[in-house]
Amino acid sequence: MTTVIIRVLIIYILVLFVFRLMGKRQLGQMQPFEFVLTLIIADLATIPMAEISVPLLNGIVPLLTLVVLHFFITTLTRKNNLFSRIISGKPVIIINPNGIDFDALKKLNITIDDLFEAIRGSGFFNIDEVQYAIMETNGKVSVMPKAKNLPVTIEDLDLKKDDASLPLTIISEGKFMEDNLKLSKKTSDFFIKLLKKQSIASIKNILLLTINKDGEIYLQEKEKAYKKLKAEMIE
Repeated sequence: MTTVIIRVLIIYILVLFVFRLMGKRQLGQMQPFEFVLTLIIADLATIPMAEISVPLLNGIVPLLTLVVLHFFITTLTRKNNLFSRIISGKPVIIINPNGIDFDALKKLNITIDDLFEAIRGSGFFNIDEVQYAIMETNGKVSVMPKAKNLPVTIEDLDLKKDDASLPLTIISEGKFMEDNLKLSKKTSDFFIKLLKKQSIASIKNILLLTINKDGEIYLQEKEKAYKKLKAEMIE
């Protein structure tokens, strides 16, 4: 009995250590590869706990191997956009200003009922209130309401608001997002010039740079506070 208790404690501490290394995401926030890894770890952990005949090392080695695999995949997804899309997929717009994108629903294999349930979960019960809805890579749906359905703030009291639009992510973790760069109708040289004007020598120092339809730029360097800029500053 003592042997069983010791084995359970060792495996429990090891699994706890593994999940601490994986981060603090909740189950519903995991990427597909993280969810698969979680299921495998849970299965592997029960074998040396329940089967005394199985050497403890046969349970520890696979768990540690999965930790190494997790870090390898996570590092690749951060450094390579193509690999990230293959492993985690990419966000898909399922509602746009023209309404529901039926092709996107078919691609994601979700029904209208599923869509309505997700929208209600975000606090919207009328689809006409939604400007954009985006299926994230972790399966959650993010909703951007139309301007008239946004919560009223003091700033809004005497202002007429245009319909909201999605800002484009131009630089993410030191890399240009080529698809969004084309959509922004600006060149990489434009943004490099903007960075130089902010005394930033390399895009590798950038954590995030986005631009919206009004030319407003959100710029944040790694380990620094963000800045709000205007595109016309360098035009």
